[in-house]
Amino acid sequence: MRLDKLFTTVGLLSRREAAIAVRRGEITVDGVTARRADMQIDPLTATVTLRGEPIVYREFVYLWLNKPAGYVSATEDSRLPVVTELVPEEYRRLSLFPCGRLDRDTVGLMLLTNDGALSHALLAPRRGVPKVYRFRVDAPLPEGAEERLAEGMVLGEVRCRPAVLTADGDRMGGSVLLTEGKYHEVKRMMAALSAPITFLERYSFAGIPLPPELPRGACRPVSEGELATLRSAAGLADKEPD
Repeated sequence: MRLDKLFTTVGLLSRREAAIAVRRGEITVDGVTARRADMQIDPLTATVTLRGEPIVYREFVYLWLNKPAGYVSATEDSRLPVVTELVPEEYRRLSLFPCGRLDRDTVGLMLLTNDGALSHALLAPRRGVPKVYRFRVDAPLPEGAEERLAEGMVLGEVRCRPAVLTADGDRMGGSVLLTEGKYHEVKRMMAALSAPITFLERYSFAGIPLPPELPRGACRPVSEGELATLRSAAGLADKEPD
């Protein structure tokens, strides 16, 4: 693989930016300052640094997004802005897509990736990957709401899996843990309890909380530890990541 290709693959630099970094002496390969951006390297064995920071090669890219309201969970839409428009420019060429969906007015933690196998496994119903949402409602939650969700609510002809509802003291909000992702599930549950949703935020996915330092609308790379957690939740922990 070309050295500049490595940087575009991991989403850090464009080829032009990599060439500039080489001219400035900011890139090393196996401890030696790189002289050509098009030099051939083995990305699996070479030790590459950029301004002293090691570069970890991945075939795929994984980003956390703190989704704001007003964006559609898609890669393109003819009328509305989509979540992939929020990623930094250097990642836009990497064909990222959202892992699952959040409603247009729902905010919070979303995984963006180009790893179709991991995304498919995380969303597979049989995996039961946990997702936790914070919410506010415009009427107090009725007594017995926790038990109804724990039993598995019936919404029309659909029976939901058991969910864990934790109400705030004023019962005007709280959190709910789901292990599935049915269409508008939290909103429909609360509407069935006569407590319509006024605010909904996903703040945990696969046991990983929304990073507190990540402002609404911003992205950051998934850490190695977080990726290991995602792969374990997806049932892929026994395989080496690409």
